[in-house]
Amino acid sequence: MILFVALTLLFLIVSYLLTFLYWNRKCGLKINLPPGSFGWPFIGESLALLRAGWEGKPERFIRERVEKHGSPLVFKTSLLGDRIAVLCGPAGNKFLFGNENKLVAAWWPTPVRKLFGRCLITIRGDEAKWMRKMLLSYLGPDAFASHYAATMDIVTRRHIDVHWRGKEEVNVFKTVKLYAFELACRLFLSLEEPNHIEKLGALFNVFLKGIIELPIDFPGTRFHSSKKAAAAIRTEVMAIIKERRIALEEGKASSSQDLLSHLLTSSDENGKFLTATEIANNILLLLFAGHDTSTVTITLVMKSLGEYPDVYEKVLREQLEISKGKEVGEMLKWDDVQKMRYSWNVVSEVMRITPPVLGSFREALVDFEYAGYTIPKGWKLYWSAVSTHKDEANFQHATQFDPSRFEGTGPTPFTYVPFGGGPRMCLGKEFSRMEVLVFLHNIVTNFKWDLLIPDEKIEYDPMATPVKGLPIRVHPHHV
Repeated sequence: MILFVALTLLFLIVSYLLTFLYWNRKCGLKINLPPGSFGWPFIGESLALLRAGWEGKPERFIRERVEKHGSPLVFKTSLLGDRIAVLCGPAGNKFLFGNENKLVAAWWPTPVRKLFGRCLITIRGDEAKWMRKMLLSYLGPDAFASHYAATMDIVTRRHIDVHWRGKEEVNVFKTVKLYAFELACRLFLSLEEPNHIEKLGALFNVFLKGIIELPIDFPGTRFHSSKKAAAAIRTEVMAIIKERRIALEEGKASSSQDLLSHLLTSSDENGKFLTATEIANNILLLLFAGHDTSTVTITLVMKSLGEYPDVYEKVLREQLEISKGKEVGEMLKWDDVQKMRYSWNVVSEVMRITPPVLGSFREALVDFEYAGYTIPKGWKLYWSAVSTHKDEANFQHATQFDPSRFEGTGPTPFTYVPFGGGPRMCLGKEFSRMEVLVFLHNIVTNFKWDLLIPDEKIEYDPMATPVKGLPIRVHPHHV
């Protein structure tokens, strides 16, 4: 086994080195590439990026290279086995978001492509537009305005009764993860059986750890374990798809029942339907997006409310005002969520300081000029939310927590990008917004809490997470 691992690593390093030398010989002297370093063969500067995240300072990776290379708009590097041009700040965000499918197109590193397979984030062109349109009809604002708020409220109340009420201490991250995954399973798959949800949830915990890793696929590596977990999740989802097809044919399920039924019964303009594998891949993607990012956001919001009592009190007053306008036991509605303006400002400020996802990637479709440098066709591009959000040029006193930044017209365009932008803006933005606010309404109207680990460190692995999961002491409100 040791010999196999050594030979595999040697092969990868030699392959990358030959490609690296070929590229430099062919193009390096002929075009004006951005300043920067490709780092070590194959590994590149990946470890520096990962280390900055593990140490809770992900913005440091970009900041150090901007200072080192004297190029505030763009620099080159190598990450996860690919040559990358990092476009910095609002100008880079605007350029990438505005040139989707013209100069650049969506792209993800090898681990993401292999783990998720053929789905919305790994396809391009007209097919991606159709798939996005189809999913938006289920995940867009109009869909949520109709009936999802009440379902979310029901699941949230039940979760709080089971996992919060009567408890003295709660680990927020672990507990909220159960909630978010249960909600996603119910809304996307109509899956409610606790043991089944728990089994899928355990697989997702393994799957998540390999998404932003070097694609080294042999036993003992994170990527290998993640790949196995993804295959197991697909097997479970494919079984559910088979059962649902039968139920739809027999009239025991409806096309509007959930996301799965929607995907099974929707076709493009030529009458083409998604294959079972494509549906499973998209379900995998949306279960990931609908549960991990929301878990992180809710956890960090609760951390901030524990740190800033004055902000907690303002959120509580807003949520109690909404409760006063409802009958006893009445569920939340879309209109109620629209009234949670200050609460959403708080959530937005949390995502500014600690965005759940660091950034995203694109690929150059043609050679193009940017900031006086040539970006060759085929090069990968990266934009960073966290470095833009923490730049004093974009946000005064950038490290201070201040929800008032989002009053009025809010931040300058392209400085605040937790959901990305342009045609590839996060599809689940409205889902996440409603999920976080519905949970926030129920938690603050029932409890106040103390942080058991003040100033608990946040690390990115790959998403922002308190290292101990944010343990708190819970104090129920006395009615």
